[in-house]
This record gives sequence, structure tokens and C-alpha cells, in this order.
Amino acid sequence: MNLKPANMPDGNAIVYCQGAFNTTYGKTAHGLVRFTRRYRVLSVVDEMYAGKDAGMVLDGRESDIPVFSSIGRAVAMADENGTPATHLVVGLATDGGVLTQTARKDIAIALERGLNVDCGLHQFVGEDAELAAIAQRKGVAIRDVRKPPDRSALHFFSGKIEEVTALKIAVLGTDSAVGKRTTAWKIVDGFMQRGNTAELIGTGQTAWLQGAGYGICMDSLVNDFVAGEIEHAVWSAWKDLKPEVIVVEGQGSLMNPAYPGGFEIMAAARPDRIVLQHAPARKEYDGFPGYPIHDLARQIQAIELLSSKPVVAVTVNHEGITPDQVPEACAAITRETGLPAWDVLFDGASGLVETLSCGLTG
Repeated sequence: MNLKPANMPDGNAIVYCQGAFNTTYGKTAHGLVRFTRRYRVLSVVDEMYAGKDAGMVLDGRESDIPVFSSIGRAVAMADENGTPATHLVVGLATDGGVLTQTARKDIAIALERGLNVDCGLHQFVGEDAELAAIAQRKGVAIRDVRKPPDRSALHFFSGKIEEVTALKIAVLGTDSAVGKRTTAWKIVDGFMQRGNTAELIGTGQTAWLQGAGYGICMDSLVNDFVAGEIEHAVWSAWKDLKPEVIVVEGQGSLMNPAYPGGFEIMAAARPDRIVLQHAPARKEYDGFPGYPIHDLARQIQAIELLSSKPVVAVTVNHEGITPDQVPEACAAITRETGLPAWDVLFDGASGLVETLSCGLTG
């Protein structure tokens, strides 16, 4: 993707994903490997895939981002290549946002080596007295991305969303960790390549780490302010930049037992059109055996009933599907739902964007 504001990147980043790369617990790392405005990604740390190219592991495409077994090895190689690392970005997305003991020890190593640390977990690194002391001694910063603003700075829903004249698109999903954010970025990039101005509204920590200019971490907020903060983020992007298109990243799914999400986005962002991200090979909700995913038709029906807006396309997460099986998986979805379906990582987003762009010039 070719989106990079003048004030980016923040620095040269090593993405930490020990034990979780290429799993749903590594989705933050996956996003950073695929695209980020905020950093120049040098490498990934996960001993399971050491020696491999991160892009090849994820998508079967070279990314020139090597995977190393340890932070020490990643730092040494960055120095050797003449691109010293400045940041360790925690690419883990653990259940409940908990910092594992292994990760804590490795963060201490990174701080001792003079790296700034950015973390999007619920357990705040900066509130760990030992880690904070190391950072102060080494003169480096810890940024806890998921730390919410002071409540005095939060917004309650006001109705100002009705002022927004941009085409608003929400990318919702049939499950958590299913690829909603990646598809949202692809849609933004596709509109920009088409000649339209577009802005992404991030709703989680990874979007911020990727450089989204507007957004919130929905799951870190007191519930009373979630709708208001979504509204304020969309309205602020429109007021400041007047984009023709605003794409809102979804969270969780309507029926996920642990991560129900999408209600507030539909109610507060009031999208005009909805894209639904789906993993056809996934039979149970992510991380919850015994909880079968509700069928695609039921999920579309629920979304359209709640939002009174159409689901116009289905986008496919190809986990558990070989590349040669993707076309038939998309065709099966079209037969079932009557909607066009694409895997934007394989197919690109041009067809999807044309479907979404009805009524726009460009």
C-alpha cells in the first residue's frame, strides 16, 4: 500500500510475536507485516519460523521481512544492515490482552538494548514498575496504545454523525480475528487508487500501530462512551479532511460469545454499506470449541435487520483453504447469498471497490 503521511514512520521496528506468528494470537504482527504507515518494519521475532520470510509464512509472498528467533538476533542483524532498530512493537493479541511472562522478559531485554516499546495489550507495560524503571534509565519510551483517554476527554453520542456526507462503509465480520482490518485498509487503498479520497477509522490497537489517523480502541472504553467515540472519530475525520469515503474497521462479530461486536459501529457510525469478512473453513468461533459459527445467511440477516443497510459483498479469509480452492469458495458464497465475494489478499480490492463505489465519481 502506498499510504504514508509525511510525519511517518516513527522509526525502525522489530515486531515481537514469540510463539504466536501465523496464528490468530499474532494478528497484530500480521497487520504490521502486511502494511503499516507508522514504522519501517525490519523483522519479526518468533523462533518457530526463524529463518523464513514473514510474508511467505503469512501469504506466500516475499516481504523482505525476515523472522528471527530472538530479539538479540534481530537487533544484531539490524545493526549489521545499517538500519538500527528503534522500536520493539508487541505483535501479540492474547486472550484478555494479558502480557505473558515470556513476553515480559523479552520486553525487558528490548528496553535494556535501548529500544522504545509500543504495546497494544490491556496489561500496560508502562505500569510495570520494573519495566518502567528500565525505560527511564535507558532514556526510552513505553507507549501503551490501548490505554484509554481520561474520561473527561471522552464523547457521548450526540447525533453529529448526521452531518457527515462521505460514503460510510463498515467492514464487519462473522468472527473475531478474521481479517476485517486488513480488508478495510485494502478498501481504502483501492478507493485512493481509483482517484477518491478515503480515510480509515481504526477501532482497535493494531490500526493505530499501522498508522490510522483517526480511531479508538473500542474494547478499552467504558461502555457508555463507545458509541460517542465511534461517532466522534468518524465526524472528526470528515470535518478535518472531507474524504469522499470513510471505512470503519469492525470488531469481533455480532454472535461471537466472547467478542460480540458491530452493534455500536452500526448504530453510531451509521454506515451506508456493509462488507462482511468471513472464513469459510472456520467452523467454530475463534478459540471457543463447541461454539459453532452461525451460518453466513443468518449473520447477514442479523446485520441487515439491525442496521437497515445492505451487506453488499462478502470478503474471504483463506485460512485453511489452498489458493486453488479460493475461487470455488467465493463462488459457493455467491451461490448461497447472491452477493459477490472476493479474497482481497489474492484478488486485490478493485472489484470490491467498484461494487462499493456506486454513486461516486472518480
